[in-house]
Order: sequence, then C-alpha cells, then structure tokens
Amino acid sequence: MRVSVPRAPARLLRALLVFTTSLGLGLVSASPVEFYIGPQGSDANPGTKRRPFATLGRARDAVRQVRVAHPGLARPINVIFQEGTYLLAEPVEFTPRDSGTPGSPVIYSAAPGQRVVLSGGRRISGWRRVGPNLWRAPVPEARAGSWLFNQLFVNGAPQVRARIPNEGFLRVAGCPEGTPKTVNYHTDCQSFQFSPGDIRADWTNLSQVEVIVYHFWTDSHLPILSVDPENHIVKFAHKAGKVFTDDFSEEGARYIVENVFEGLDAPGEWYLDAPRGEVYYIPLPGDDLDGAEIVAPQLPAFIRINGNPARGEFVEHLAFEGLGFEYSYFRLPPGNSNDRQGSASIPAAITLRGARSCRFENCRFRNLGTWAIEAGEGCSDLEFAHNELSNLAAGGLRINGGTERNHPFERTGRNRILDNHVHRYGQTYPSAVGVLLMNTEENLVAHNHIHHGFYTGISVGWVWGYGRSISQGNRIEYNHIHDIGQGLLSDMGAIYTLGVSPGTTIRNNLIHDVDANRYGGWGIYHDEGSTHLLVESNVGYRTKFAPFNIHYAREVTVRNNIFAFGRLEQLSRTRSEPHRTVFLERNIVYWTTGELFSKNWEDLTYSFHTNPNRPPATEKVTFESNWNLFWNPALELENVKFGGGSWSEWQARGKDRNSVYADPLFVNPAQGDFRLMPGSPAFALGFQPIDLRSVGPRPRPARK
Repeated sequence: MRVSVPRAPARLLRALLVFTTSLGLGLVSASPVEFYIGPQGSDANPGTKRRPFATLGRARDAVRQVRVAHPGLARPINVIFQEGTYLLAEPVEFTPRDSGTPGSPVIYSAAPGQRVVLSGGRRISGWRRVGPNLWRAPVPEARAGSWLFNQLFVNGAPQVRARIPNEGFLRVAGCPEGTPKTVNYHTDCQSFQFSPGDIRADWTNLSQVEVIVYHFWTDSHLPILSVDPENHIVKFAHKAGKVFTDDFSEEGARYIVENVFEGLDAPGEWYLDAPRGEVYYIPLPGDDLDGAEIVAPQLPAFIRINGNPARGEFVEHLAFEGLGFEYSYFRLPPGNSNDRQGSASIPAAITLRGARSCRFENCRFRNLGTWAIEAGEGCSDLEFAHNELSNLAAGGLRINGGTERNHPFERTGRNRILDNHVHRYGQTYPSAVGVLLMNTEENLVAHNHIHHGFYTGISVGWVWGYGRSISQGNRIEYNHIHDIGQGLLSDMGAIYTLGVSPGTTIRNNLIHDVDANRYGGWGIYHDEGSTHLLVESNVGYRTKFAPFNIHYAREVTVRNNIFAFGRLEQLSRTRSEPHRTVFLERNIVYWTTGELFSKNWEDLTYSFHTNPNRPPATEKVTFESNWNLFWNPALELENVKFGGGSWSEWQARGKDRNSVYADPLFVNPAQGDFRLMPGSPAFALGFQPIDLRSVGPRPRPARK
C-alpha cells in the first residue's frame, strides 16, 4: 500500500537533510533517532539538542519525514522535551502516518529529571485594584463570547467561582412540574420554586448566572432564563433530566448558584462579567497579584490520536512519557445540563480513536476542565501506567467503544490502566467517575489509588438490565479506593457494575470511607442486570450503606471477602427475581451498627425448563449463602436478624447451615487492620488470608 505524504516545505527538507547527514549511521545503528523540543527553540531549527524545535507539531512532522525516507527503520525514534512550559496554540493530532512499529516505536518524553508541562491555559494580566480588596482585569474575548471560562487558577491553585451560599446549599422549595409521587423521576423539568430571597430577578447579568442542582446521582447545570419574583419561580434556559427532588422522596433538591456578581464576597472568589469583557477576583490573604500567575483554561484538548478503525487504519506504537498536561477548557453547550450518567458527555483532554499499542506513562494531568483521557472506538492494547491525575473538573480515564451493532474493528478492549493515582476528580461535574469502562472488554484496571471523588471510583458496564453487553472479561484488582461520594450525591459505590459481564472479576481491592447524600454509599455495587461476575478477596469497610450491595443481578459469586462497619447495613439486595441472584460463601461480615441483611432477601418460587420434553421444574431458592462468618461484638446471636428473622429461621430456609457466628479475631479492625490472628474460626471455614501489601500503585520502574 502506498502512503501519500504531503509535500514538505523546502526549509523542512533542508533541515531534515542536515539532521540525517549529521546523524550518520544513527538510522541504521543501535542508537535511537532523536529530535529535541525546547522552550526557546524554533521550528526553523533542525531539532537537535543544541538547536531544538519549538513545538510538538513540528517534531511530529519531522518524524513523518524520517518514516518516509527510511521505511525500514528498526530503531526507536525519541522526541525529547527540554525542561519548560509549552503553550499549545491548538490540539496536536496524530494519524496513522505518525505510527511507529514494534521495533521502532515513537516516544515523546521529557528529558530525564526535567519537568515539562504542555499547557492549554492563558495568563490573564492587566489587573487593577477597583475596591478595598477587589481586582479587575480585561478579557475582551469574553465580550465576544469566544472565551467564557468557568475556572480560574492563581499560582496553580483553583479558585472559587462567585457563589451563593459560600458554604453549604440552598434547597428547592417546590416542584411545579412534579415530584416522584406524581410523575416519573426521569421527567425533564425546567423550573422550580425557591424560597424568598434565595434567587433574585435583579442580579447582574442574570442570563450568565448558573444554578447547579444536586439530585439523585447527577449534577444539573442550568443557566437562568427568567425569574418570577412574585411566585418565586425560576425558569432555566434548558431542561434537567430529572425532577428537582433530592432523591425518590418529596424533599426538594440542594442547589447552589454560581457566577453571581452579588455573591462575590469572599477571598479566593472570582466572577466573569462576559458582557463587559472583565474578570474580577478577591485575593486570598498574602496574594501578590503583581507577581502572581493567574491562568484560565483556553484550549479544549492537548492531543488527539485519530485512526479510522472501521477502515482498518490505526495509529500504533506511540508513547508519551514524563509529560505534564495542565489547563483544558470546556463549557457545556446550550441544551446540555450534564445529565448522562458518570458525566459521560464531558470530553477529554487526551482522546484516542483507532489506536493500538500506544501508552501514556509517568505523566501528570492536573487542573483540567474536562476528563483527562478517553479511549474510544477501535482502541486496543493501550497502557496508561504510573500517571497522576488530580484536580479534574470531570473524571480520570474513560474507555468506550463499539457495541455488537458496530463494525468489529470498532470494538475496544485489552487495555491496561495500572498504578495510577487519581484524586480530587469531579470538581466541577461531581457525577464523574475515577475510571469508567463503558462498552469495552478484557481490560485490566489494577494497582490504582483512587480517592476524593464525589461519585463512583471505578465503574464497569454500560447496558442496563439483561440485554446483550460488550462489557465482559474485565479485571478490577489490587486497587485502593477511598473517600468516595463525600456526602454530595446518592446512588454510587467505590466499584460499580452494570449489565451482563461474564468473566469480569473484582478481586483484592481495598475499599473504605464511602459516603452518600441520601442513599447508596456502597462499597461494591451491582446495579441493574449485573451478571456472571466473580467478587473475591476484597476488603470493604466504613461505608454509609452496605459494603456489598445488589440492586438486581444474576449468578454473581461473592467469596472470601471481608465486609465491615457499614453504618446502616452490611449486605443489601433490592429485588428478588426468578433466578439465583448471588452465591455468598466464605465471607466475613463484621459490624457494630445497622442491619446485617437489609432490604429484600426473600426467596420466590419460579419455574424453569431442564428438558424441553418434560414439564418445567420449580424452585424457590433465589440466592445461596453458606460457609460465612458473622460477628457483631455488641449482639448475642439471638438478637441478630437474618433477613428479618432469627438464625434458626434463616437456616431452616437453607441459608448459612455451615456458617458460624463468632469473633474472627482481626488484629485491629477499628484501625482498619483486618489481618487474622492465629486461631481465627474463619480458617476452619476455608477462608484464605487477604494480602493487601501490594494494593495500590507499585514503585515506578526506572527510566531507561
């Protein structure tokens, strides 16, 4: 196949001739081919260490020309960034002609020991004092509508968009378009009633004010269209995807109001006056605005890796190592209130489509207005390892791909998310997820540290109910997940699964400190239709609701886990269905408050066919539980309720006939040390000790 390459500019060809001539035998020797990029470089340079390029795009073009001139090259091509910050004018795109090969990968990396940042931000200057502690700077692009940013950073630290109230929330006073008692909770709603004084019709630039509603498991972002001060009704420019209650109850949702000039009243707050093209800021104590770096994001993305998988055209064998990515810009378009689960409609700063055998390693992603990374259709054998992703407006890593209806080349799978540190995500869109696997299979998510998000830590699956799902064979193991939910939203878990997922395993994860608003701060959460999963050797404790929860599922095996200190419940199941839901075996459940088996643990009679030539058989068992150890140090066995009944009644139903109620002899459960001391009765039940020493990120390998 002949590849057509655009004709290079004459100066580029001359530079390449100088470079390849000076390189001598480097193209055929053991030495890699090297290009350099420097903050003081020039794209007219040849890209050597002493005369580096200035931009990533220029270096990419130089690599293309080497590939054309030397199609049989069998050595790596290294593009090395010298220390500094590089302001990107536009996202850099990589296509199939930028690919490497197994023997000649293309590696874009920071020079050893040097800090490199690719920035999509723009520094705001021209600050002038306009009040005792209020400063203002011009932003003419805002007046033109081309730069309506919703984040501001001072010396790398995020500041607060002027809001009401400064702390806590306001609460919806009434729902004229319905509540869960009168309409479906998924009814699109465009207005609510507020308490007098909470929202005002005379606010400056009323159409620029945004109401953010926290309801159910979503955050709705709603620009104000109008305010009726007599009836206390606010109407929005577009609809939210749910009613304005906190959850399935009748209580009004919590909300805040942002970008309110009248709310600009506390140090660290800022306000964008778009019609006047100005930004205001109240400095924090000790801020020196004359020397401060005040940045707002301007670029929507940094890198776009674009193949065409349906045509069999892939980008392959690219690597990015040791690079920093800061400040990406995103603003919800008109009509989008961010109602998709997991903030799935928010884009990413790094996107891959039709990419194979590419990797991002030892990179830093921080202060982003988007997701950090998304791998889409046709991505396989990618690796994201030893990266730090922090202070993210949305989520960390998202993998999605084609379903059974798409071309097979558009399927996504066999990717690896390893040893990453994902924290303080969902800062603007709190329903975002740390790691989200949607329509994708056979991925490995292992040894990651995920914490301080407002919604789920790791989410697996994207098909509701028992319909056909591509999401299968995924492995979620050795991850440390904690401080999830933080009391803001409902209906989430540290690990969340959805749909039919044969071959999916969840093992050796450490989960703790999961808190929800009204309901659903769970450890491991099997939502609608979760099927044929193995949940094994996990430790989950200090959750608001159950460390292990099923909404409804089919034939999930849950064995050799430790579930402890659920505040309100320990094991919960919402629905009994005409099949076996779960097999609980060799688990330890240790609790001091709340119910042991909560919600619906009833069996029901159902029919099934074992032979088409015989009448259907009937059975009443919809879950199995045996060889488990239960213990509450404050309760005698006769005072413990098992699914609403006594221990003897539970066993008469065929449940836990070989289980025991005894102290498991943990080393120090109050301090999170769930190692078993010698003589633990759990050993007699076949329980295997859970080794948590390798949970979380492993040491980074030394750079070659």
